[in-house]
Amino acid sequence: MIGKLNHVAIATPDLAAAAARYRDVLGADVSAPEDLPDHGVTVIFVNLPNSKIELLAPLGLDSPIAKFLQRNPAGGVHHLCYEVPDIMAAKAKLESAGVRILGSGEPTIGAHGKPVLFLHPKDMGGTLIEIEEA
Repeated sequence: MIGKLNHVAIATPDLAAAAARYRDVLGADVSAPEDLPDHGVTVIFVNLPNSKIELLAPLGLDSPIAKFLQRNPAGGVHHLCYEVPDIMAAKAKLESAGVRILGSGEPTIGAHGKPVLFLHPKDMGGTLIEIEEA
């Protein structure tokens, strides 16, 4: 069902500093910041030949990333995102297997303008998983 790894998301308390490390130290192609109010985050993508790194910072105090950073002040890996060809078919298969979908349970539009769902970490070996329709 899942396809390629789309991105690894890393929460950071200082988005500009994290982007500078990837750009200036590692020589990576780094996007401009983009606010995603529906998800409560500001994102920057580090473009790699085979995937992306998504740098996340909270957009407001009630952001899920703000809560993550309270528990992990230095930041860290937040989630993995995999591509699926049909998000509704993937949702049906996951739910039939007992996997809980976070939020309303319905897809929202993610940073790439495509439908996404987040899977409960307790159902996925302790890792927050995002699936994105390719």
